[in-house]
Amino acid sequence: MDKIQLLPDTVANLIAAGEVVQRPASVIKELMENAIDAGATQIDVLVIEAGRTSIQVVDNGMGMSVTDARLAFERHATSKIRKADDLFSLETMGFRGEALPSIASVAQVTLKTRQEDDTVGISLRIDGGRFVSQTPVACSKGCHFIVDNIFYNVPVRRRFLKSNTTELNNVVSAFQRIALVYPQIGFTLQSNNQKLFDLRASSLHQRIVDVFGKKLKQHLLPLDVETTLGKIEGFVGKPESARKKGAQQYFFVNGRYMRHPYFQKAVMEAYERLVPQGEQVPFFIYFTVDPKDIDVNIHPTKTEIKFQDEQALWQILSAAVREAVGRFSNIPSIDFDTEGKLDMPVFEEMENISMPSIAINTQYNPFKETTSHGSSGTRDHRQSVPSDWSSLYDNAVSGQDVVDTEIHSSIFDDDLFGDSEENMSSKASDTAHDISSCFQYKGSYILTSVPQGLMVIDQERAHERILFERYEESLASGKHTSQPLLFPEKIQFSVAEMVILPTIIPQLESLGFDFSDLGGGTYAINAVPGELSSINAAKVVTQTVEAAEDTELSGKNLYSSLAATMARNSAIPHGQVLSEDEMRNLVRDLFQCANSNYTPSGKKIHATLRHDNILHMLG
Repeated sequence: MDKIQLLPDTVANLIAAGEVVQRPASVIKELMENAIDAGATQIDVLVIEAGRTSIQVVDNGMGMSVTDARLAFERHATSKIRKADDLFSLETMGFRGEALPSIASVAQVTLKTRQEDDTVGISLRIDGGRFVSQTPVACSKGCHFIVDNIFYNVPVRRRFLKSNTTELNNVVSAFQRIALVYPQIGFTLQSNNQKLFDLRASSLHQRIVDVFGKKLKQHLLPLDVETTLGKIEGFVGKPESARKKGAQQYFFVNGRYMRHPYFQKAVMEAYERLVPQGEQVPFFIYFTVDPKDIDVNIHPTKTEIKFQDEQALWQILSAAVREAVGRFSNIPSIDFDTEGKLDMPVFEEMENISMPSIAINTQYNPFKETTSHGSSGTRDHRQSVPSDWSSLYDNAVSGQDVVDTEIHSSIFDDDLFGDSEENMSSKASDTAHDISSCFQYKGSYILTSVPQGLMVIDQERAHERILFERYEESLASGKHTSQPLLFPEKIQFSVAEMVILPTIIPQLESLGFDFSDLGGGTYAINAVPGELSSINAAKVVTQTVEAAEDTELSGKNLYSSLAATMARNSAIPHGQVLSEDEMRNLVRDLFQCANSNYTPSGKKIHATLRHDNILHMLG
């Protein structure tokens, strides 16, 4: 009995849709790429509920005839290629002919299109891959796609969609990747009738600034090199623009966004010793190479690109970035951006300028008897203090904090440094030692003796752990006090960050923050929680929002993220010299923490050089 049979087109389209259409952002990417291939100069994107309910993509491209409009929804129907050799010289964004049938198979799609020479256009309706209707319609030149109820016929896939905030973030990312490649095209993006982007045709540099905000403008260094293998141009960030999360890093090749960890390593190696370890710099790098030298037909999303001369391009890219950063380092920077800054008058030298004098009463002594007259005319007699008042302190005993000389030692050791992690908890509860003597090494590490040997403690990480647990407990208690700021701090958010602000700001306000929306993505911080009164509130808010971009923060997660950010920004830095009392107190507080072994981010706080290893090293 024969068992192999051809799958129906509806089933085949659903299988293809699983690779091409993963979420609403995938639909927007495919439709925007088709609009670019059609020669559009203006592309408008509108989404309702992050694309779950409705997606509209409108362009002013060449449009389609009646026959082309019907054929476009058939599998492997395309105008981009004609033969197999065309795959190796692609100059268009799309070429497989799978996008439209895949989208139509999992949504309710309406297409309105008209060519420039036609008097009327055509409207097609397709539901779940099934043709419904075809009628003439009056419409503008180009194409207008309406994609409603994505995955309505595949409920399992619909349940896998994330929250509207996360999906809208993905929509914004897909939109930005295309807008950054084609600055000569105008783009708009609306979400629930609120305009997020309105990008006019401009230069590449201006497009980057329009997408990510003016705060990035002063950090961009130009990159431009041309060789026989191709051209590399764009911009890389200055070292001071590095950040741990949320750095804008984009590679493009022949007008197409790509991911390329190998090339990313080339860029970051150029910043070696210029930025702290673990931080990333923004870059926008555009490759222009012969289409025959790359292969984009590796994955349906077309973000993985294979280069024929990858090693040579790696070396060219590395050298170009080093040169751009080197030029910046050798040339003094001149800040021409004076908008919003104080107008400082230029000093003009004049004659007969005398130094101002200050009158001082050398006979004044605040400790002598004084007389003050109130409104009733009575005298206020105050106790007289001897003029040699400083002698009162001769017999005073210098204060010294009482230090608990026994602490619990929790040791994370491997190889040269100590024992296995299994013994950590037992040593934490059973080991007690004298911490009366502590020493600081290079202003960064605290050395103290323990029964097992010599313990080395990273002072910054230790303080970060101590502060984290204090802040987390305080935030979770629900007893929050606000501290008004004398001068409100302004903070500028990008469009991607503004997407998640409606969910983050109310939670931050419940912790004691007070914000004012100044418009244009700018907010003023008017008050902060009492625990934050001594650190940079704008930096804490920015890093909290960046953390929320990676994961959805709410409730206890928000407290932990905010507490970690606060602790990281207020911990004792490396290089700060501590007194012996300060070191002892720090060690004591560390081992009173619930977790004294790791920082909130999972970094090891201390290690122990065991006594037998010391003897072995000394021979």
